[in-house]
Amino acid sequence: MSAEPAPARRADAERNRSKIIAVAREAFAEPGAAPSMAEIARRAGVGMATLYRNFPGRLELVEELFRHTVDDMCEAAENLSGDTPGETFYAWLIRFHAAGARKGPLASVLLAESANGTPILRDSRSRTIAAGEPLFHAAQCSGEVRDDVSLGQILDGLVALAGVDNDPDFPGALIRILLDGLRPNAATS
Repeated sequence: MSAEPAPARRADAERNRSKIIAVAREAFAEPGAAPSMAEIARRAGVGMATLYRNFPGRLELVEELFRHTVDDMCEAAENLSGDTPGETFYAWLIRFHAAGARKGPLASVLLAESANGTPILRDSRSRTIAAGEPLFHAAQCSGEVRDDVSLGQILDGLVALAGVDNDPDFPGALIRILLDGLRPNAATS
């Protein structure tokens, strides 16, 4: 038995939903942010009923924001290009790391607000790895990335780096160190 397609939203309802998502994305991106649903509704210029009609609770809103961030990463894997496969892969990793700054706080909220975890965290890892695998393998085949690491290990390393304060005098130094370590000549040095 197939599921019935969801009814199409009215244009104004879709605009409200898009506005809520955009405002919530900005609100959660602020340092130390933990915006309330009331704050998000206020910033979006919608009533609480409109907010809750779109997102029955904070968990559903955060899941949607997280899903959008993962969608962006998967889309970037398909659309990025560089002069070499390695350059394309490294550009995607840098984008993944930057997205981690947005995704990390959302993941923390998801873990805190869901009793048994939420499937979106597991699914997002699988989706991200599947999207990045073609870039990763092309970079390995071109000899620009070591062949003794997995994409999952690399992404885990980037996630771990997101939790480390970067030296303000050397922004991006940690990510450059990790990326330099992926180059084949780094393995033999």
